Amino acid sequence: MVEQADLEIKVTSREYNPGIEDPRIERVKILRPQEIPEYVEKGYFDVGITGKDWIEERGADVVEVADLSYSKTAEKEGSVKIVLAVQADRADLKEAKDIKPQSKISTEYPNLTKSFFDKLGIPVQVFFSYGATEAKDMMDCIVELTETGETLRKNNWRIIHTILESFTKLIANKDSWSDAEKRREIEEVRTLLSGVIEARGKVLLSMNVAENKLKEVVSVLPAMKRPTISQLYDSDNNQRSYAVETVVSKREVNILIPKLKSMGAEDIIEIDITKIVR
Repeated sequence: MVEQADLEIKVTSREYNPGIEDPRIERVKILRPQEIPEYVEKGYFDVGITGKDWIEERGADVVEVADLSYSKTAEKEGSVKIVLAVQADRADLKEAKDIKPQSKISTEYPNLTKSFFDKLGIPVQVFFSYGATEAKDMMDCIVELTETGETLRKNNWRIIHTILESFTKLIANKDSWSDAEKRREIEEVRTLLSGVIEARGKVLLSMNVAENKLKEVVSVLPAMKRPTISQLYDSDNNQRSYAVETVVSKREVNILIPKLKSMGAEDIIEIDITKIVR
């Protein structure tokens, strides 16, 4: 994502201390997403990329600058979920309020979990998980991160509640955001990263169309706004032709291109897009 935003991270032999050749960026550090909200909050860094789940878990007081929704597997583009799951054969547990007091819960999100059950008024025992939470079948239930729920189902867990829907976030330190110069640079970085996200899964279609077929071709073209249409240079006045360009979903082109050709479009070109800046 950052490479497509022309902010390529160049990793050296000191792999936790890479660099980005950009005048706005002084230094870069590769850290776990769990740690980043706190380091940004305390001012060790001006900006960071982490998950909404870890912002909430850490209770970090930061500015959420942008969603960076680049997941390709989640049911909702870019989102993951923090869910409460019980063993699949526990027919008596249908929703969160059915969890019994003092139930044992394993999770990488102890603060989110405790806060959730405190709001329900159910005292529970929370055990911190160091990974592979779905393997903790000695527990009454688990609170776990999931995209599709497939791993949980394979390990005999059944989701009964979504505690939080999370996105990857670009975050900023509050003091840095209040600084006019730093804020301008942060917003410029946001523009580049958001442009990459906006372009994901989209392509540019370019084609030539004779005037007598133009209206029909344009009628089937999807577009972000409207197709761009321009008359071809030195086109015959008796049979003018036009260049047509439009942005479409990559998922549509395998059906769309043959259809456009059958309607009279010629010289159809499909071009990958790296950024769309609105």
